[in-house]
Amino acid sequence: MDLTLALRAFVRTVDRGSMTAAARDLGVSQPAISKHLRNLEAHVGARLLERSARLVRPTPQGHRLYEVTQPAIGAIDAALEDSRREAGVIEGRVRLHVPSCIGSKHIHPIVNDFQAAHPGVSMELVLEDRVIDLVHEDFDLAVRYGRPEARNVIVRRIGFIRRFLVAAPSYLAKISGLDDPRRLSEIDIIMASAIPALSEILSLQHEEGDLSVRVSPILRTNNAQVLIASLCDGRGVGPVQHPLVADDLAAGRLVRVLPGYNIKSTEAFLAYPSVRYMRPVIRAFTDFAIARLRAVDGISVTA
Repeated sequence: MDLTLALRAFVRTVDRGSMTAAARDLGVSQPAISKHLRNLEAHVGARLLERSARLVRPTPQGHRLYEVTQPAIGAIDAALEDSRREAGVIEGRVRLHVPSCIGSKHIHPIVNDFQAAHPGVSMELVLEDRVIDLVHEDFDLAVRYGRPEARNVIVRRIGFIRRFLVAAPSYLAKISGLDDPRRLSEIDIIMASAIPALSEILSLQHEEGDLSVRVSPILRTNNAQVLIASLCDGRGVGPVQHPLVADDLAAGRLVRVLPGYNIKSTEAFLAYPSVRYMRPVIRAFTDFAIARLRAVDGISVTA
């Protein structure tokens, strides 16, 4: 029995809760994973996993072995990568989860440039608007809005994403301009949201004090491209993240509305499982991505 391969199969199976997923991650067949696990249980003389039709989870003995083995394997992988890095090579696999709004416009170009500089790096970029379990779903990194509260997750602040109201010039001409925030309750509003609602409170920040206005959106969407296209088409006024509309503002397709008022900034973080924190490829990509993101118009290190 190759003890190292058996332990890798065991750790990945516990991480993923599935032998099939572990086999896919490790690039082997599901029967090979099953054989490794049987050999490991025979080697230690104890049952390490409880298997059901839907889930695989560790027994008390398996949990103790997992708690010791997982960081040890992570340290070995990091040491191997570090040795290659000292030879001037950064390589490895990175699986990255990003909200779709910022992913296609800003993260995708960063991934492309990083791989151009380090051809030995394999990237998987997953764009979804949901909160994921980094370890269980086998992600190395995730961009998160708001500080993650999960245990065993390390975070590094990217910065604050500026937000404000915009509209197309054609819509502003249609409503004869907008210089009073209280009129927001009377006009067409388009908002980003994953949960539909009949009404919404729009909170505005002003140097003389905050203001809350009840609005009734004509469209709510969880897709940033739909939101921006609707605003550019002159369908209404809406709150947006500055980086997503910088090009539209520069081209005149959208203009800032009520420039004295802001929406609360979104705090963005890079989150990663603590067991993988020291992997050189993760460290290198994190440094590269954060520097690039902080240079984006509309993202700042302070609120």
